[in-house]
Amino acid sequence: MTDYKATLNLPQTDFPMRGDLAKREPVMLANWETNGIYQQIRAASLGRPKFILHDGPPYANGPLHIGHAVNKILKDIIVKSKGFNGYDAPYVPGWDCHGLPIEHKVETMIGRAGDKVDFKTFRAKCREYAHSQIDVQRAGFQRMGVFGSWEQPYLTMNFQTEADIIRALGKIAASGHLVRGFKPVYWSVVGGSALAEAEVEYHDKVSFNVDVAYGARDDSKVLAAIGSSAGEGPVQAVIWTTTPWTLPSSLAISVGAELDYVLVQSTHQDQPVRLIVAEALLESFLARTGLVESAILAHFPGTVLEQQVFTHPFYDRDIPVLLGDHVTLDAGTGCVHTAPDHGVEDFVVCGRYGIETINPLDDKGVFRANVEHFAGEHVYKVDPKVIALVKERGQLLSEGKLTHSYAHCWRTKTPLIYRATPQWFISMDAQGLQEQAMSAIKGVRWVPAWGQNRIEAMVGQSPDWCISRQRTWGTPITFVVHKETGLLHPQLQEIIEAVALAVEQSGMDAWYDFDLSSVIDDADQYEKTQDTLDVWFDSGVSHYSVLSKREELAQYPADMYLEGSDQHRGWFQSSLKTAVAMNGSAPYKQVLTHGFVVDEKGYKMSKSLGNGMEPQEVFNQFGADVLRLWVASTDYSGDMAFSKAILTRTSDSYRRIRNTARFLVSNLNGFEPARDALGVDDLLALDRWAIDRTLSVQTELAHLYDNYQFVQVVQKIHHFCALDMGGFYLDIIKDRLYTAQENSLARRSAQTAMYHVLQAMVRWIAPILSFTADELWPYIPGQDKTTVFTETWYPGLSAFAADETMNSDYWAIVQQVKDGVNGVLEQARNEAKVGGSLTAEVTLYCDAELHATLLQLGDELRFVTLTSAATLADLATTPSDAMPTELTGLKVSVVKSTLTKCGRCWHQTEDVGNHAAHPELCGRCVENVSAAGEQRHFA
Repeated sequence: MTDYKATLNLPQTDFPMRGDLAKREPVMLANWETNGIYQQIRAASLGRPKFILHDGPPYANGPLHIGHAVNKILKDIIVKSKGFNGYDAPYVPGWDCHGLPIEHKVETMIGRAGDKVDFKTFRAKCREYAHSQIDVQRAGFQRMGVFGSWEQPYLTMNFQTEADIIRALGKIAASGHLVRGFKPVYWSVVGGSALAEAEVEYHDKVSFNVDVAYGARDDSKVLAAIGSSAGEGPVQAVIWTTTPWTLPSSLAISVGAELDYVLVQSTHQDQPVRLIVAEALLESFLARTGLVESAILAHFPGTVLEQQVFTHPFYDRDIPVLLGDHVTLDAGTGCVHTAPDHGVEDFVVCGRYGIETINPLDDKGVFRANVEHFAGEHVYKVDPKVIALVKERGQLLSEGKLTHSYAHCWRTKTPLIYRATPQWFISMDAQGLQEQAMSAIKGVRWVPAWGQNRIEAMVGQSPDWCISRQRTWGTPITFVVHKETGLLHPQLQEIIEAVALAVEQSGMDAWYDFDLSSVIDDADQYEKTQDTLDVWFDSGVSHYSVLSKREELAQYPADMYLEGSDQHRGWFQSSLKTAVAMNGSAPYKQVLTHGFVVDEKGYKMSKSLGNGMEPQEVFNQFGADVLRLWVASTDYSGDMAFSKAILTRTSDSYRRIRNTARFLVSNLNGFEPARDALGVDDLLALDRWAIDRTLSVQTELAHLYDNYQFVQVVQKIHHFCALDMGGFYLDIIKDRLYTAQENSLARRSAQTAMYHVLQAMVRWIAPILSFTADELWPYIPGQDKTTVFTETWYPGLSAFAADETMNSDYWAIVQQVKDGVNGVLEQARNEAKVGGSLTAEVTLYCDAELHATLLQLGDELRFVTLTSAATLADLATTPSDAMPTELTGLKVSVVKSTLTKCGRCWHQTEDVGNHAAHPELCGRCVENVSAAGEQRHFA
């Protein structure tokens, strides 16, 4: 028996079947750095239109997690795909470097600034620690295959950036949006600093709740105002609160002007009392307190109580009644204990009546020495003592506990308080910033679209933004205020520029060393502010300090901001407010939002729950490309399910793509495009279809990438590999690739098509499977470029001519026919009627239209059906044993071939053995082995 293996064109390539990504990717990373791939991309992109995705800076503290990976990989996919779409798309990564977490960490290392170490040394240690964290995080991001200016990132602690943050502050002050105010702000007693809305998150908290009676200073005056003297016992207004610690600061009672109130006769501690509560809340009040209503003595509106005087439950303090719009009937009694130090609405309503704050707490949440009964007590611990004193004075009507959503610091995870302090604010009203911001939102493309509703709701309800912090490690608020009046110096802009120039040279320390007399003549009458800026301001003005300043970016507004969905209240909002205040416009044209990573059951990822997985674990077990593929194939508009099982399934998808690429490249062995590629008009019809189909898919993919629809991108690439290529085209052309003469038109036609398919496909996968694409790139024949990433979408594809009969519609029908035949063959194999498809002969019973379509293929129909024989017959002659298919007008019968099997191509045909020189071969193989070679026309 002759061995004809040497006469076959079998696949051959060094491109590995196994990805072995965990081992190969680090080597590729080193090569990218050595070869300066990012710099090559920048050079190749010169002169193209710009696309700028401005990086929202992660915080330079702590290890990376899968959420970081989602964020950076999405950005990288977009930046790379924009490059393929013909843009110059540089990426400058950034880090947020100032703020409380780093300050706290450094305190644990060297002690508190001003106590164990001087302030300048402390700030230097903070800077050093931030750099160490950046180095760790940068290596993690690079390991993900993310391209960018990693050696020159933007850091909010860079001297130049700090200087430009200060300049941005000056511009906002000059525009009239900045005000200094004494009002309640969220205050972290752990951090000892004010917080902005963006730094607040809500968690459940168990709080005390109490009903407390405030007695009338003069019963007769209150009764006269109500218009009733009925009943007996003292007149008392009842308040309900979940913050007993605020009672020492209680300065008033607020009621609703339009609400209806009642005077109720009841008994407390065996004594008659007359209680004032809102009528609508009477039932819930009685149920909560266990008091019994013996009679309703009077009905009256809240307006009659205005300026009536009650007494504090344990201080000798007059408590006036105020009319407040904030009083509702949601809960409580309709009488709201009012402490202007500890609530925004309280502060506002007291301000209307000339009632000032008393500032009872220090920065750490401890009552000052002048607070009777509670001096030295901490707000976190004082509730029981306050309740005990109220009870001792006989004013406690009920006490209990409830679980409710409560404001917490997003960094320390500790409960916040409202505390009235002098702070710097960006006013939402003074110069119409809120209205301008709302207008700017409408000019932005929000992806997903619901992002617009979310940010509109937040900006529409946004209070003035408190930008001052009482920290050591932060960009200083470089204001100079009069020692007596507190007014800003009239030469503020000149001072700010002088300070900014100094900061450019030596960083934020320059402010604390700065000699005011070098700029102003009346320095002795002014003092420097000691507050620092909210870190959200640092990153929020990066549209000015980075986007407008970096040479490779130099574009305002950015084309895109992309962050997690929590940034509608964070970076998206702080950037919007500062940009509108400075420029009158939004800093971004598009905003893309992604969800959070959860496990398969929808639970938050956490190592303590055992469902967490660090990026490095993923790299070591699966490789970065599988992680990237998971990100791309998961709907980022909602929560993103993640687990090892999901990554395993993703690995299966990865293998399908890799195996398709490997098949293509292994069958291009010996193919030199410059020498062997055929012109479009010389290609077989099926190969023309492959190129046309590839062009169609590329057009769709370019649109999907351009619209950030990555799930559909992955699905379309997978469909192309599994169905268009693996299930149809490559399945059919294997025969002529392997059996036709090496340099025959039949083989070179297929290789030409595969070459074009591979050139396109390597570009399609590159934004997502970056390592794999660049690994594949040098295996493609004829490459003269170092990397795929300097390329654009493949231009070497062409569509069918308008007059071609075997066009895409034609081959779509043929593809359906092949699928139908495959289904029947599969059933026949399961029933042991045939073995492999080449042991079968099929008859296709077709309606007239399909018959005419398939007849055009002639004898090559059998190559499409992958059978040894394929015969057409009229549908009307279909025998009873023929099997239906999903294609209307087609039924198929299968019989096992009784003919002899060719020893080379394995087809079973009548002419095997008819050639004395090659008795084991069919006529077609004899032609290919020893003559001019077979002729193919279609498939």
